[in-house]
Amino acid sequence: MNKNSRLFIAVLLLTSFISFPSFAEKNKEKSVPIYFSADEIKEDTGNNTITAAGDVVITRENTTLKTDRLTYDKKNDVLTAAGHVTISQPDGTTIYANKATLSNKMSKGTINEVKAILADKSRLAASRIKQTSQKDKHFFNAVYSPCDVCEENRKPLWSIKARKVTHDNTNHDIYYRSAYLSVKDVPVLYTPFLSHPDPTVKRRSGFMIPSLVSNNYLGTALNVNYFIDINEHEDVLLSPIFTSKQDIVLGGRYRKTLYNGELKTTGTIMKDKDTKETRGNITAIGRYEISDLWLAKMDINYASDGAYLKDLSLPGKTETWLTSSVSFERFAGRDYASIEGYSYKLVSYSLRNSNLNMFKQREYSKPYILPLATYEKISDSSSIGSYFKNTFNVASIYREHDETQTQRATMINSWNLPYTSPFGEKYRFVASLKSDLYYVDNYFYNNDNYTGSVGRIFPQAGLEWRLPFVKATENSRQIIEPIIVAVAAPNGGNRNNKIPNEDSLNAQLDDTNILDIDRYAGYDRNDTGSRVSYGVNWSSYGNILGRVSSFFGQSYYINNKESFSQALGDNSKFSDYVGRIYAAPYSYLDLNYRFRLDKETLTAKYNELNSKIGSSMLYANISFISIKGRNQKGGDQNLYFFDDYKERKELYTSLNTKISKNWGFEVYNRQNLSKEDKRSLEHGGKLNYEDECFKLIFNTHKYNSTDPEYDDGYEFSVTFLLKTLGSIGSK
Repeated sequence: MNKNSRLFIAVLLLTSFISFPSFAEKNKEKSVPIYFSADEIKEDTGNNTITAAGDVVITRENTTLKTDRLTYDKKNDVLTAAGHVTISQPDGTTIYANKATLSNKMSKGTINEVKAILADKSRLAASRIKQTSQKDKHFFNAVYSPCDVCEENRKPLWSIKARKVTHDNTNHDIYYRSAYLSVKDVPVLYTPFLSHPDPTVKRRSGFMIPSLVSNNYLGTALNVNYFIDINEHEDVLLSPIFTSKQDIVLGGRYRKTLYNGELKTTGTIMKDKDTKETRGNITAIGRYEISDLWLAKMDINYASDGAYLKDLSLPGKTETWLTSSVSFERFAGRDYASIEGYSYKLVSYSLRNSNLNMFKQREYSKPYILPLATYEKISDSSSIGSYFKNTFNVASIYREHDETQTQRATMINSWNLPYTSPFGEKYRFVASLKSDLYYVDNYFYNNDNYTGSVGRIFPQAGLEWRLPFVKATENSRQIIEPIIVAVAAPNGGNRNNKIPNEDSLNAQLDDTNILDIDRYAGYDRNDTGSRVSYGVNWSSYGNILGRVSSFFGQSYYINNKESFSQALGDNSKFSDYVGRIYAAPYSYLDLNYRFRLDKETLTAKYNELNSKIGSSMLYANISFISIKGRNQKGGDQNLYFFDDYKERKELYTSLNTKISKNWGFEVYNRQNLSKEDKRSLEHGGKLNYEDECFKLIFNTHKYNSTDPEYDDGYEFSVTFLLKTLGSIGSK
């Protein structure tokens, strides 16, 4: 019920003039000046009254009261404002009334026939407002609605009405008597009594608004939430779900905020009614600043099985792996250090379906990484602009089923020299030496087993050259920039028969790494061999083409046996072509396209397109991805390290339209276009209505999983939201 606090804030604003400090309080506090003006002021000494008439204005602390007539009875200490009473608050709220009466040194009073337009344009009205000497406020026949009712005789779409509302100023509580929710002036929900904390109370234990849930697995369910306020910085939320198909799902959340950190833990647990298995999940996110230099972080994610997150529509339901990690990081100027640990839970049925043996192997041999330690230091620049970069990395990888165990220590020392010539040429020279030391246990390679220590040293040098050319006119600016990167390194030396590849498996050549000196993402494989990479950047900005940019590049290998090209299954000296195109020539077109083309046939090995076409009234999103499989002609041999990796080709389309000012419609579909399995992977639609006070959403979705353990029927949801009050719905 906390979201409707806007109503009660408005209630407190209405009585701000009633809440002037009394004369006794003014003696204790610094007096606040009140500015007063009127067209005419009269004093009646016989009746001991003062009357102001005409344009009466009283201003106090940016709050202004205007009225036609103001009378002060000095004998009885009664102040009366009558006729077109208007109170303007500094936050934009405006209050209208026919009459206001203040007494007892302005600590008590009533306001009659009150109407208010709040800062968010919502409305509040009451026949009378009364404040006692204890500053408790009573609202009689109160009505609240955020709906626009400016049109003549128009009834608000929804409103809240109560016979009496009381604000307990001492205990900071709001009490309702005979309150009900009306839709088009028709009562739909009634409660004889209701109470909750006022808006000044930020936290208090109690029940929160429950939610309704409906899906294939749980059936019809009620999610009850009870909030426990432990202290100002710590709380617990108990969230049991009472279901029609699966009995009770226990759930909860724990949060704690520290002076230098925070912790949030959520989880659920249940017993499946059909299988009698215990299922559940837990997530824990923590952050703690140990000192000015050290930071500790935790991110724990666990689920009992892959279908559980989908069944309950929990975060992470589309993930392939659930990753848990703990880390300590140090930031000190140009130095960085970290110590990390990782564990994994495989929850992807797609991998199990495409390659069952690989799924079982990876589930059986999933790694645990502890520690993964990194230290990186960048020196200050010398007089010529050069600097040293030193990296030290240690990793220990083991598996619970006694498969390959690896311990590695790596050190990379590099010298970097950036330089810009007087002609605008940009150079960057890098010379590095990488040293590795491994201890490997039970490593199989080509049916051979190796256990023991192994080391290697790998030198590398690279030179990058760029020269941007700029052409500028009154309406546009074009930039063309040729780029050449030359890398010198020895051939071979990766020692694949003794060093397992744990962190450099997914080798891809694309527009993001073709110009890098080291194209591997990890440390286990060195980017051996000498090569020259070249490309060109082009961009245009202005009124003619809007924003357009592109890149096109290729590499030439001095020795076609270098490791990265071998990882791609490429024995040629020339690499494939890679590039990207970004175009936003008009406000109704935004396109980003990335590709990799076969160097001989120019057929696409990799395509990725993301685009948005249209205006806010009608637009389409189109996304396309295509990756050739391992065994296809022109396909990458080790693209995703699956021995029988199949073609992936997907198209996502969605259409969004605004039918009218308030109605909108959306449909979408994700389609598998591969030859072996052409079908819709998921599709759905949404119809929504929205105005200034109400939102209604109809949603349907179908996820076509191939997992026999997951019921992939249609899911329907209907949600409606009363703005400033809250929402209720199903999913």
